[in-house]
Amino acid sequence: MALADLSSLLWRQRELLELLVFKLEEEQMMLASGRSKWLAHATREVEAVLDQIRRTEVLRAAEADAVARELGLAPNPSLADLAAAAPEPWASLLRDHRQAFLALTTEITTLAQANKDLLTAGQRAVRESLMLATGAVETYGPTGASRATAPAPRLLDEAI
Repeated sequence: MALADLSSLLWRQRELLELLVFKLEEEQMMLASGRSKWLAHATREVEAVLDQIRRTEVLRAAEADAVARELGLAPNPSLADLAAAAPEPWASLLRDHRQAFLALTTEITTLAQANKDLLTAGQRAVRESLMLATGAVETYGPTGASRATAPAPRLLDEAI
């Protein structure tokens, strides 16, 4: 039965999404701690999980279309549509999958944004440190492009 095959694929997708959450949290811990030695490796692992999710998604879409045909639905149905048309216990199981996917998607989006923010902050800190070390300052010119300028002379009060 196509519903059993679809359910198996949905379980596999949930496992992959949970693995993605784990890999994003690993990446976040590295970023937050400032230890970037293994960051490239962690990023490759995230990309590998995303590739597995893409491949599983193709299989899920094909299986969902097969289930839709069995249930008399149009192709490319949503999980909510499938759950509404499926008999029990499949309807409950499909609703559970849908809720889990919504929760995982929210968690993944939050983690990805936090990691992006940490990467941006780290890149900014490195850039500012390099500018301090070289004595160059980046500003914006009249055209809006960034440009490096030499530092201006500074007065230093040695009485402090």
